[in-house]
Amino acid sequence: MKRVSMILTVVAIGLAVGGYVLFSGDRKEPVRYRTATVERGAVVSVVSATGTINPVVSVQVGTQVSGMIKSLHADFNTRVKAGQTVAVIDPEPFKARREQAASNLEMARAAAAKARTDLAQRKRELERLKPLMADQFVSQNDVDLATTNYESAEAQVRVAEAQVRQAEAALNAADLDLKYTIIRSPVDGIVVARNVEVGQTVAASFSTPNLFLIALDLTKMQVDTNVSESDIGGIVEGMEATFTVDAYPGVQFEGIIRQVRLAPINVQNVVTYNVVVGVDNQDLRLKPGMTANVSIVVARKNDVLKVPNAALRFSPPQKDRQDTRGKDEQIAKTGGRPSGESAVPEHGGQAKRIWRLVDDEPEPLVIRTGISDGVWTEVLDGSVREGDSVIVGVESLRSERRPNELPPGFGGGRRR
Repeated sequence: MKRVSMILTVVAIGLAVGGYVLFSGDRKEPVRYRTATVERGAVVSVVSATGTINPVVSVQVGTQVSGMIKSLHADFNTRVKAGQTVAVIDPEPFKARREQAASNLEMARAAAAKARTDLAQRKRELERLKPLMADQFVSQNDVDLATTNYESAEAQVRVAEAQVRQAEAALNAADLDLKYTIIRSPVDGIVVARNVEVGQTVAASFSTPNLFLIALDLTKMQVDTNVSESDIGGIVEGMEATFTVDAYPGVQFEGIIRQVRLAPINVQNVVTYNVVVGVDNQDLRLKPGMTANVSIVVARKNDVLKVPNAALRFSPPQKDRQDTRGKDEQIAKTGGRPSGESAVPEHGGQAKRIWRLVDDEPEPLVIRTGISDGVWTEVLDGSVREGDSVIVGVESLRSERRPNELPPGFGGGRRR
């Protein structure tokens, strides 16, 4: 009896092991695909870029003379009119130079008057000697000497008159320098920046110092953004653009492309172009210097057939690709259409392959695509229809993971 029980136990264990090996050993679970539905709707192609908000017209106010700032008549956010005094440089040194230039002019004029008097005297001497020369009361040498003295006096008059003009120019320059000590606003606007303080010395020797930055009108702003060369081809003046700023989360501002500048900007071998977006800022919420995240609408199409971009990137497992290899010739000829239908036309768009799920098996299709918004892509032509299920991925099966791999979400790597 014991022997029979032992034999039955061994047989049961053998059957259990054989059944496990038969049903669980090398059996593979079927591939399960993730699908998405082909829809009809709007596709908006957008180019994204980052830019800076600036006034449309801003003027840097500087100084043409060097000196110490004596007083300031404008501050941050001050509204100024054209010709209004915004700062004064200490005028005392320039007044002294002006007085010196005026004195030099008086001396030059006196020297010119003396030279003209001397010329008149030399002329009288020469006129007296010429009649005496005819009667030979004086020698030719005396006449020649008088002529030379007369011509020398004429030249001295011209030198004196030139010195007068030089002194007048020096006086005019001193007057201008004295005038430039009063710094005035060149335009009507608002002071955006003030870069000097009272008592500070400014030097205008090599370049004009920037004392104030005045914006002409803050109700009209612009966004200066750089667009890469790969995206600039579809951007033209008059296109719509939207942007957001960190100061107003969730608020979307609208603008119009006002200019696409032709000058390339090359930074580390990356070529970009400056695109200017005009913005209405009547409420003055936008401030100069804010960073804007710009989205430029390049193309918009409504009520078009569209497929998910993930379907365009999907490629089936190698086994399924081998199974469908025999259909490639038919796909190339018909563009994935049923036999009897014409191939995808060769106008516009770009040919792409997608996979449709038919009876739990992937079926390849060739479509011609149009614009994309980064999530959906327009279908220009192909045998795909609204409501079709296209494959976007493969579900990860538990049996496909190696024993030494952790489940998704628990980190990767091999245990040691």
